[in-house]
Amino acid sequence: MRILLIGASGQLGLELSSLLKGGEVIKVYNSKEIPGGYRLDLKNYPAVEDFIIKKRPDVIINTASLTDVDKCETEKGEAFKINAEAVKHIVRASRVVEAYLIHISTDYVFDGEKGLYKEEDLPNPINYYGLTKLLGETYALSYDDSLLLRTSGVFRHKGFPIYVYKTLKEGKEVSAFKGYYSPISARKLAEAISELIDYRKTGILNVAGERISRVDLAMKIKEKFNLPGGVKEVDDVKGWIAKRPFDSSLDISKAKKILSVDFYSLDENLRYMVV
Repeated sequence: MRILLIGASGQLGLELSSLLKGGEVIKVYNSKEIPGGYRLDLKNYPAVEDFIIKKRPDVIINTASLTDVDKCETEKGEAFKINAEAVKHIVRASRVVEAYLIHISTDYVFDGEKGLYKEEDLPNPINYYGLTKLLGETYALSYDDSLLLRTSGVFRHKGFPIYVYKTLKEGKEVSAFKGYYSPISARKLAEAISELIDYRKTGILNVAGERISRVDLAMKIKEKFNLPGGVKEVDDVKGWIAKRPFDSSLDISKAKKILSVDFYSLDENLRYMVV
């Protein structure tokens, strides 16, 4: 089996690179070079399609995304090109080579008004990042042999849990937004994807961690690692440009029934912070 991994230098891509076995893995990156990988600018759409058609992968995993929520708000053209338009061209080439496509999306396609969103709930993004990811979802779902994975708060060597750990370790105070989400480590998400490749599921699937507030998560990290700093609950984080959904947590009951791996428990996920 030949697997094309797009976004191989990102947090999820790095974990998938080490986990995917039993075939050839073609690794694609944009800016951060990885050994044995291919540099590919996803905004160069003819090059993207040409690369996929020439490599003829059996499976394509698209983990690439502009995930900086505030940057998406200020650089909308860039966000649209990477998170939406590039997906259209990946799908076009996937059809040609008849590859199975796994596309990674986000809980931020929802407005956060109710939380524990199911796969069939109606998206309603409140920031430009969420809007571009929703457009990318639409392209991915236009292809019959695709699986759209919605996830939340992916962390490895960066992300909110890493910020919390490092800040508290220095004895400083963490300002934690009191909203809820479903954080998952890149390692556990990669393990889930590795299993899902064999099942060839299509449609939408939520794969994320257990619902928790950022305040409770920060307190859990403080207690688990016996860190000296403090935690303060805030309604908003100073410096944010884009709106954030208050409760964008995902209902993961469907994925729990499908997958054998424990991808969701908080203690298991916190084992894989790279700090």
